[in-house]
Amino acid sequence: MFGIGKKWERELESAVDALVTADTLAFGGVGIAGTLLPVTEAYHRVAATLDEHPAEVRRQLDRVLADGTPAGRAYAATLLERIDPAAARAAWTSLRDDPSEFTTFVGCVMDRETLGNYATQRLAAA
Repeated sequence: MFGIGKKWERELESAVDALVTADTLAFGGVGIAGTLLPVTEAYHRVAATLDEHPAEVRRQLDRVLADGTPAGRAYAATLLERIDPAAARAAWTSLRDDPSEFTTFVGCVMDRETLGNYATQRLAAA
C-alpha cells in the first residue's frame, strides 16, 4: 500500500477537511428530495469514527475549532458534545460572541444564523 496512514485516518482527514471549509450546517437531508449535502456526509463520517478513535477525532475537532469556518466550528462543537461534554460547553461558550454568519438547513427550510446565536441556543439546550 502506497498511501500514508491507515484507510480510516485518510477518510477522517478528508471528512475533517470538508468540515473546516463548511459553508452550510445541515444534519439531515435538505430540500424536497432530502438530499444529503457533501458536508453533512462528512459530518456523519467523522461521527462514525468517534467510538473507535476518540482521541484522533478529538485532535481533529480541535483543528476545526481553531481553523474552521463558522459552520465548521458549529459541526465540531456538536461532535465534541459526544466525546467531551465539558469541552463542548467550553467551545460553545467561546463561540457565543461570534457574529459570523452561516447557512442552516432543516429539511426544506434554509436560513441564516450567526455562530454566536447558534452557540447560545446550544448552551441553553444543554
